[in-house]
Amino acid sequence: MAGYGEPFLSTVDAHGLRLGIVGSSWHGDIVDHMVARAQEAAKACQVDDVRTVRVMGSVELPVVAQALVRDCDAVVALGVVVKGETAHFEYVCRSVTDGLTRVALDSGKPVAHGVLTVYTLEQARARAGLPGSSEDKGWSATIAALDAALAIRSLGVR
Repeated sequence: MAGYGEPFLSTVDAHGLRLGIVGSSWHGDIVDHMVARAQEAAKACQVDDVRTVRVMGSVELPVVAQALVRDCDAVVALGVVVKGETAHFEYVCRSVTDGLTRVALDSGKPVAHGVLTVYTLEQARARAGLPGSSEDKGWSATIAALDAALAIRSLGVR
Protein backbone atom coordinates (compact mmCIF):
# COMPACT_ATOMS: atom_id res chain seq x y z
CA MET A 1 0.00 0.00 0.00
CA ALA A 2 1.44 3.34 -0.99
CA GLY A 3 -0.47 5.24 1.68
CA TYR A 4 -1.11 8.21 -0.58
CA GLY A 5 -2.90 9.14 -3.78
CA GLU A 6 -6.01 7.01 -3.27
CA PRO A 7 -9.11 8.74 -4.65
CA PHE A 8 -11.96 9.61 -2.34
CA LEU A 9 -14.18 6.55 -1.94
CA SER A 10 -17.60 8.08 -2.44
CA THR A 11 -20.49 6.17 -3.90
CA VAL A 12 -21.78 6.37 -7.44
CA ASP A 13 -25.33 6.09 -8.75
CA ALA A 14 -25.21 2.63 -10.29
CA HIS A 15 -28.96 1.99 -10.30
CA GLY A 16 -29.76 -0.39 -13.12
CA LEU A 17 -26.30 -1.97 -13.29
CA ARG A 18 -25.74 -5.67 -12.66
CA LEU A 19 -22.74 -6.57 -10.50
CA GLY A 20 -20.98 -9.88 -10.04
CA ILE A 21 -18.84 -10.56 -6.98
CA VAL A 22 -16.55 -13.59 -6.81
CA GLY A 23 -14.52 -14.37 -3.71
CA SER A 24 -12.05 -17.10 -2.88
CA SER A 25 -12.32 -19.35 0.16
CA TRP A 26 -8.68 -19.25 1.30
CA HIS A 27 -8.33 -16.98 4.35
CA GLY A 28 -12.12 -17.11 4.53
CA ASP A 29 -12.51 -14.85 7.56
CA ILE A 30 -10.81 -12.00 5.72
CA VAL A 31 -12.45 -12.64 2.33
CA ASP A 32 -15.88 -13.06 3.95
CA HIS A 33 -15.55 -9.53 5.29
CA MET A 34 -14.33 -8.20 1.94
CA VAL A 35 -17.31 -9.79 0.17
CA ALA A 36 -19.68 -8.28 2.74
CA ARG A 37 -18.11 -4.85 2.20
CA ALA A 38 -18.45 -5.26 -1.58
CA GLN A 39 -22.14 -6.11 -1.14
CA GLU A 40 -22.59 -3.09 1.15
CA ALA A 41 -20.90 -0.84 -1.42
CA ALA A 42 -23.19 -2.17 -4.15
CA LYS A 43 -26.22 -1.46 -1.98
CA ALA A 44 -24.95 2.06 -1.19
CA CYS A 45 -24.63 2.62 -4.94
CA GLN A 46 -28.23 1.45 -5.49
CA VAL A 47 -27.29 -1.71 -7.40
CA ASP A 48 -30.36 -3.94 -7.34
CA ASP A 49 -28.91 -7.00 -9.07
CA VAL A 50 -25.86 -8.50 -7.32
CA ARG A 51 -24.70 -12.05 -7.93
CA THR A 52 -22.20 -13.42 -5.41
CA VAL A 53 -20.23 -16.61 -6.01
CA ARG A 54 -17.46 -18.27 -3.99
CA VAL A 55 -14.62 -20.40 -5.35
CA MET A 56 -11.90 -22.41 -3.64
CA GLY A 57 -8.79 -20.38 -4.51
CA SER A 58 -7.63 -17.22 -6.22
CA VAL A 59 -6.53 -19.05 -9.38
CA GLU A 60 -10.19 -19.88 -10.00
CA LEU A 61 -11.29 -16.23 -9.82
CA PRO A 62 -10.65 -15.32 -13.49
CA VAL A 63 -12.68 -18.15 -15.01
CA VAL A 64 -15.66 -17.44 -12.74
CA ALA A 65 -15.29 -13.70 -13.40
CA GLN A 66 -15.44 -14.58 -17.10
CA ALA A 67 -18.73 -16.43 -16.56
CA LEU A 68 -20.18 -13.60 -14.46
CA VAL A 69 -19.24 -10.88 -16.92
CA ARG A 70 -21.53 -12.45 -19.53
CA ASP A 71 -24.58 -11.31 -17.53
CA CYS A 72 -23.12 -8.47 -15.47
CA ASP A 73 -22.01 -4.92 -16.24
CA ALA A 74 -19.04 -5.22 -13.87
CA VAL A 75 -17.35 -7.87 -11.74
CA VAL A 76 -15.36 -7.66 -8.52
CA ALA A 77 -12.85 -10.43 -7.74
CA LEU A 78 -11.78 -10.73 -4.09
CA GLY A 79 -9.19 -12.92 -2.44
CA VAL A 80 -6.04 -13.10 -0.35
CA VAL A 81 -2.72 -14.56 -1.45
CA VAL A 82 -0.01 -14.65 1.23
CA LYS A 83 3.62 -15.16 0.23
CA GLY A 84 5.04 -18.39 1.54
CA GLU A 85 8.46 -19.93 1.22
CA THR A 86 8.18 -21.00 -2.42
CA ALA A 87 7.69 -19.38 -5.81
CA HIS A 88 4.01 -20.41 -5.77
CA PHE A 89 3.05 -16.89 -4.66
CA GLU A 90 4.50 -15.33 -7.82
CA TYR A 91 2.76 -17.84 -10.09
CA VAL A 92 -0.61 -17.38 -8.41
CA CYS A 93 -0.38 -13.59 -8.40
CA ARG A 94 0.65 -13.44 -12.06
CA SER A 95 -2.04 -15.92 -13.09
CA VAL A 96 -4.79 -14.03 -11.26
CA THR A 97 -3.68 -10.60 -12.48
CA ASP A 98 -3.24 -11.68 -16.09
CA GLY A 99 -6.49 -13.65 -16.03
CA LEU A 100 -8.61 -10.84 -14.61
CA THR A 101 -7.06 -8.34 -17.01
CA ARG A 102 -7.78 -10.65 -19.95
CA VAL A 103 -11.41 -11.08 -18.89
CA ALA A 104 -11.84 -7.31 -18.67
CA LEU A 105 -10.24 -6.59 -22.02
CA ASP A 106 -11.91 -9.48 -23.84
CA SER A 107 -15.36 -8.56 -22.51
CA GLY A 108 -14.99 -4.79 -22.58
CA LYS A 109 -16.36 -4.70 -19.05
CA PRO A 110 -14.63 -3.74 -15.81
CA VAL A 111 -13.27 -6.53 -13.64
CA ALA A 112 -11.92 -5.12 -10.40
CA HIS A 113 -8.80 -6.79 -8.99
CA GLY A 114 -9.55 -6.93 -5.28
CA VAL A 115 -7.11 -9.72 -4.54
CA LEU A 116 -4.76 -8.83 -1.71
CA THR A 117 -1.23 -9.99 -2.52
CA VAL A 118 0.64 -9.65 0.74
CA TYR A 119 3.56 -10.97 2.75
CA THR A 120 1.64 -11.45 6.02
CA LEU A 121 -1.89 -11.95 7.27
CA GLU A 122 -1.52 -8.70 9.21
CA GLN A 123 -1.01 -6.86 5.91
CA ALA A 124 -4.16 -8.51 4.55
CA ARG A 125 -6.16 -7.51 7.61
CA ALA A 126 -4.94 -3.93 7.22
CA ARG A 127 -6.43 -3.81 3.72
CA ALA A 128 -9.63 -5.78 4.24
CA GLY A 129 -11.89 -3.11 5.73
CA LEU A 130 -11.90 -4.65 9.18
CA PRO A 131 -12.20 -2.34 12.20
CA GLY A 132 -8.90 -0.46 12.36
CA SER A 133 -7.93 -1.31 8.77
CA SER A 134 -6.21 1.40 6.75
CA GLU A 135 -7.89 0.25 3.52
CA ASP A 136 -11.19 -1.33 2.52
CA LYS A 137 -10.48 -3.26 -0.67
CA GLY A 138 -13.93 -4.86 -0.91
CA TRP A 139 -15.55 -1.43 -0.86
CA SER A 140 -13.01 0.39 -3.04
CA ALA A 141 -12.81 -2.35 -5.70
CA THR A 142 -16.60 -2.31 -5.98
CA ILE A 143 -16.82 1.46 -6.34
CA ALA A 144 -14.02 1.36 -8.94
CA ALA A 145 -15.76 -1.33 -10.99
CA LEU A 146 -19.12 0.43 -10.89
CA ASP A 147 -17.54 3.79 -11.74
CA ALA A 148 -15.78 2.24 -14.75
CA ALA A 149 -19.03 0.57 -15.89
CA LEU A 150 -20.75 3.96 -15.73
CA ALA A 151 -17.90 5.55 -17.70
CA ILE A 152 -18.25 2.89 -20.41
CA ARG A 153 -22.02 3.36 -20.44
CA SER A 154 -21.57 7.14 -20.86
CA LEU A 155 -19.56 6.46 -24.03
CA GLY A 156 -22.57 4.69 -25.53
CA VAL A 157 -20.56 1.47 -25.86
CA ARG A 158 -22.18 -1.86 -25.05
